Amino acid sequence: MSYTKAEENYLKAIYSIGVKTGDIVSTNDLAQRLETKASSITDMIKKLSAKDLISYEKYKGVSLTSTGKKIAVSIIRNHRLWEVFLVERLNFKWDEVHEIAEQLEHIKSDKLIDNLDDFLDNPKFDPHGDPIPSKDGIMPKREESAIVNELSLGDEGMIVGVKNSKKEFLQYLEEIQLNLGKKIEVLKIFSFDNSVLIKSGEREITLSDQVSKNIIVKRS
Repeated sequence: MSYTKAEENYLKAIYSIGVKTGDIVSTNDLAQRLETKASSITDMIKKLSAKDLISYEKYKGVSLTSTGKKIAVSIIRNHRLWEVFLVERLNFKWDEVHEIAEQLEHIKSDKLIDNLDDFLDNPKFDPHGDPIPSKDGIMPKREESAIVNELSLGDEGMIVGVKNSKKEFLQYLEEIQLNLGKKIEVLKIFSFDNSVLIKSGEREITLSDQVSKNIIVKRS
């Protein structure tokens, strides 16, 4: 059975929200994520339910069936592999690839995606540090990590991901030269506003609480 781009986007959104909130996703959260009206959500829920891709519980929300989850994970895999390709092979910046990958993720060719995966040497994480599902839908687990504002004075680590992948945030990190793979050390923590003074290379940078809670590091 084939599915429309809109249907796939709904399944991907339900999966992404459900990872953070649990299996059941409220229609309000879904409408907010997709920036659409409640009436549109209701219409799509009926379509997805009829195709046995989701289960709907009145006053609770929706959850993916096994088929729906398989499709969602496949779309996420496609998306993140294309992001790796765009950054590593076509020299796009990490803040430029999301919109393009949103279009490429819907290409219907398992052979193309499998070959792309092999061509890229089977990456485990995308340019933002998000895990790339395997062909069998298994999400790779990252070694123990923390966000910057969980670190203590003197802690060291390497940036391995971001919790906020919005274009503006990625551009900001680009401007202050904090990309994946950068090593940092916590020099001072300001209790007044929870900002953090870090050292990266020879530079010292003060990160606001908003920034530090969205940068994921692997402790050294």
